[in-house]
Amino acid sequence: MLSDVRSYYGFTKDFGQAGYFETGPSQQIVKELSHEIRAGKLVTLSGIVGCGKTTMLRRIQETLAQDKEILVSKSLSVEKSQLSLPVLINALFYDLAIEKDFKIPTQPEKRERVLRDLIRKRQKPIALFIDDAHDLHAKTLVGLKRLIEVVRDGNGTLSVVLAGHPKLKNDLRRPTMEEIGSRAAIFDLEGFGGEKLSYLKWLLAQCLSTKAKAETADRIEAVITDEAIVFLSGKLSTPLQFETYLTRSFEEGYKVGQKPVTVEVITSILAKDIDELEPRLTRHGYNAKVLAEVLNAKPREIRALLRGQLAPGRAQELQHEMLAVDRKSVV
Repeated sequence: MLSDVRSYYGFTKDFGQAGYFETGPSQQIVKELSHEIRAGKLVTLSGIVGCGKTTMLRRIQETLAQDKEILVSKSLSVEKSQLSLPVLINALFYDLAIEKDFKIPTQPEKRERVLRDLIRKRQKPIALFIDDAHDLHAKTLVGLKRLIEVVRDGNGTLSVVLAGHPKLKNDLRRPTMEEIGSRAAIFDLEGFGGEKLSYLKWLLAQCLSTKAKAETADRIEAVITDEAIVFLSGKLSTPLQFETYLTRSFEEGYKVGQKPVTVEVITSILAKDIDELEPRLTRHGYNAKVLAEVLNAKPREIRALLRGQLAPGRAQELQHEMLAVDRKSVV
C-alpha cells in the first residue's frame, strides 16, 4: 500500500504484515501436525493458493524451535520445479552438520550412510520442511519416503513435511502413488468458514493506528463501511485475497477521495472472473499445462478452451472433465 494511502486512512503497516490469525481449526491442525512430525512420517499440508500454508509452516517451525525437542531443516532452493532428492539431502546436511569444514559425500550410498549416522548422533527427531511441494517429481516423493525408512532403520527419526496445492493431495491419492499416499498423513487447510468477518476486522484492527482514542469498531467504521466488510467476506475466501483486495480498495478510495470505503468502491476493483472455473482450478494447482496432462489433451486445446476458441463439441467434453477435476480438488 502506498504511504499516502496509509496516511490518509490511518494505517501503520501493510495488511501482509498483520501477523498470524489463529482459528480453532488451524490451531487443531498445528497440534495434529506436530504430533505426526514427532512420529517420523511423511506429512502433507494441502491448501489453495493464498490460504496461508507458508504462514502455518512458519508457525509450526517456531513451535518446534521453542520446544527444542525436534531439529528443523528446510530447503532454501527457489527452483522448486527442479528440486530433486540430492538437493533435499544436501539441505539436511547443511542444517544438521556440526563440523565447520564438513564435506557432503557425493557418492549416493556413502551419502545416505553418513546422513543416517549424522541424524543418529544428533539424538533428536528431524523435520524436513518443503514448501510448494506440488512441483516435486513423483520419483522425488518416492525417494523421500525411502529416506525416512533408511533413517528409521538406523535408529533415527526423520519426518518430511510437504506443503502444496490440492493437486499434491490428489496426486498422492492416485492408485499409482499408493506406495506413498497410503503412508502419508494429509491435512487440509481450508478457508476461514464462519470466521471471515472476524478475520477481516482483526486484519483491519492490526494495521490501523492505535493513537486514536476511539474504540476499534469505530476506527474500522471510519475507514470502511460495515456493508463493505460484509460484501468482501462474501466474495473472498483466503488471506491473500483479503490482503490484495483490501489494498486495492483503499488505493481506489484514495484516488476518488472516498472515506470510508464503500461497496461501490470495492465493486469497481473486484475482478469479474474471480469465481470462474479457470481461476478456481489455478488456485488448486491446475494451470493449462497441468490440465493438459491430467485430461490427456493437447496444450493448445486447453489454451483455446480457456480463450473460448475451441470447437463446441470438444469444448463441452473438456469442460465436463475440468468440472470433475474441480470437484475432486475440493473434496
